Amino acid sequence: MDNNNMPLSLEAMCKFSETYAKRTGTFFCIDMSVTSVVIEGLAKHKDNYGAPLCPCRHYDDKNKEVANTYWNCPCVPMRERRECHCMLFLSKNNEFAGNNQSINIDSLLDSIK
Repeated sequence: MDNNNMPLSLEAMCKFSETYAKRTGTFFCIDMSVTSVVIEGLAKHKDNYGAPLCPCRHYDDKNKEVANTYWNCPCVPMRERRECHCMLFLSKNNEFAGNNQSINIDSLLDSIK
């Protein structure tokens, strides 16, 4: 898949993630495959449920969770305490934090193929 065929939700989630990381002073995981899987999951949930529901949790009823908004990204724990269960937004001192606040779209697409 090239950038011209990239789903709009995936592009939107990439842009959101970059903007949010820069605004909060957080960084993406040093392992780009983690970042890619989470962003892909957010995009799929945005497509399927209309909101970027955290893809790393189990929900009995995803529609109910979306309406509740607690786990919609950025979730309440991230907004309140800078705790990201998905390891998408990591503080500088986190052992898994890389030094990137931007995403190479081509690398992201390669890792989710």
